[in-house]
Amino acid sequence: MNQPLLELIDVTAGYGRIPVIHEVNLSLYPGDIYALLGPNGGGKSTTLKACSRQIELSSGVLHLAGQPMEGVTPETLSRVGVCTIPEGKGIFPNLSVQENLVMMTHTGMPLEEIEAVTFKRFPQLASRRKQLAGTLSGGEQQMLAMSRALGTNPKILLLDELSMGLAPIIVRDLYQIVHQIAGEGIAVLVVEQFARTVLGVSNKAGIMVNGKIVREGDPSELEEELSAAYLGIKGNDGKSES
Repeated sequence: MNQPLLELIDVTAGYGRIPVIHEVNLSLYPGDIYALLGPNGGGKSTTLKACSRQIELSSGVLHLAGQPMEGVTPETLSRVGVCTIPEGKGIFPNLSVQENLVMMTHTGMPLEEIEAVTFKRFPQLASRRKQLAGTLSGGEQQMLAMSRALGTNPKILLLDELSMGLAPIIVRDLYQIVHQIAGEGIAVLVVEQFARTVLGVSNKAGIMVNGKIVREGDPSELEEELSAAYLGIKGNDGKSES
């Protein structure tokens, strides 16, 4: 496919009159996993909100499958296949697992089909149908959030800090699931501060600092630069490299 599923062209956006991201260019094709990396406050989550139209663009263009999305609401984008899993998991903690899945039937997919897809991908949730979502482990809550997203049959998945508060082994398993999802042709844009695991499954990566993508390329090329320059990984002399 020569045309990106999602494309930002010279996008500047922020909150009120305060710009946060500046002239950002980014493209996602079917099956891509694009890791958007860098320190806190760099503009990564704002970029996701621009992609999902949760904030207005000050300038530039958002294209979806080649069509400009000017004036389109987040609800409309979600109906045509753009789905966001926000930082903090995006579940209803006071509802049961099953009730969280019921919330996705508004997309037109029957509950039985949503449950079948969910429990095949995340079998540990099957025994917790009646359990309140807020009492699940952090990893299980993230699995439920991903299940609710996949219940919308998305074409583009926007993930914000999937690893937040989770043990490394759980994060690794979740990113293997993300890799499987991309293998089904879904394009994934994932924002992460801690990059090592996501770089292992992504095929594209960009480093965002002060609202600009300052470097973009193959994940293997960017890992050393990212660790040394942006995440404060200690060098051989024990000093933080930042």
